[in-house]
Amino acid sequence: VIVASRPIHGAVATDHMVFHSRRKVANAFVPSAPQLHRAPTIAHFRRDGATTAASSASITSTTARLASFNAQDSTVAVVDEMPSALPPLKNHYYLLRHGQSTANVAGIISSARSLAGSTKHGLTLLGIEQGRDSAAPLVDMIAEDLNSDDNDGDSSVPKSTKQVYFYSSPFARAKETAEACLKGIAGNAEVAKKVQALGLTVNDDILLDEGLMERFFGRLDGKELATYAYVWPVDMFEPTHTAFDVESVAAVSTRIRSTLLNIDSQYEGGGNHIVLTSHADVLQITQVYAAGLGNVGKFSQYRFGNGEVRRMGREVSSLPEAVPLQPPKRGE
Repeated sequence: VIVASRPIHGAVATDHMVFHSRRKVANAFVPSAPQLHRAPTIAHFRRDGATTAASSASITSTTARLASFNAQDSTVAVVDEMPSALPPLKNHYYLLRHGQSTANVAGIISSARSLAGSTKHGLTLLGIEQGRDSAAPLVDMIAEDLNSDDNDGDSSVPKSTKQVYFYSSPFARAKETAEACLKGIAGNAEVAKKVQALGLTVNDDILLDEGLMERFFGRLDGKELATYAYVWPVDMFEPTHTAFDVESVAAVSTRIRSTLLNIDSQYEGGGNHIVLTSHADVLQITQVYAAGLGNVGKFSQYRFGNGEVRRMGREVSSLPEAVPLQPPKRGE
């Protein structure tokens, strides 16, 4: 990536620099973004489809000073620094990326806040299958954590309650993945048998949390996946940048910090197993921030596949091997 000193025509980058890819200049396409609407507060989603309002946590953190609000959507915060490190948590966390969505197949960025609570860009049939298939590795990870408890591991998390809870982004593709995973736990005979043998209680209500929403891509929302190349390489150098009115890595980290602390505070004794169903950028930022990686802007080197689940580790050694930044492919 080459950083030049001339501004992009019609684009707004906070440092007034233009970002070039190796092959062509990122120039002229800056159409107006669609009108966006305020996202709903945290809602309690039941498998029968009923929703009830629940208490909502602020998506901003006192540890990252609020600078302003996004020009495309005033509900998206802009911060001028990364938040402080994530403190120890009392529960086990697992990160589940949504399965293949119709937006993945169309090859477009889908991040508008108006999608929260809607059915647009839900899962494909393959995506539903991927969600169900995530049940087995999820239960295997929980089993490993239970075994660590039994062997007096040095984890700061209290002894397991054997309670499993699902939280999800309010975007359809994430919520439908959480539903599919729950069906995979109950409907796969082998997985269900293991859950019973472990003595797990899997709560089948899904808590929708706006703090887990997709990273907002501003004026790139609705554009082809290739336009991620205008953002991800720059994230590595400046995690607070908001070029094209994108939500910065620092802003995502700030709301994730607040979200995790709020969820953790809901379970006084700790020791629960909490599944966070969300989106690629959000989960990749979450895993490297939680692990304490020095440069959270390198999150894109630790990409989640559709329907992939990972344990949220608290050390850099828990991260998978970094992979050089690759352009996303249609359908992923």
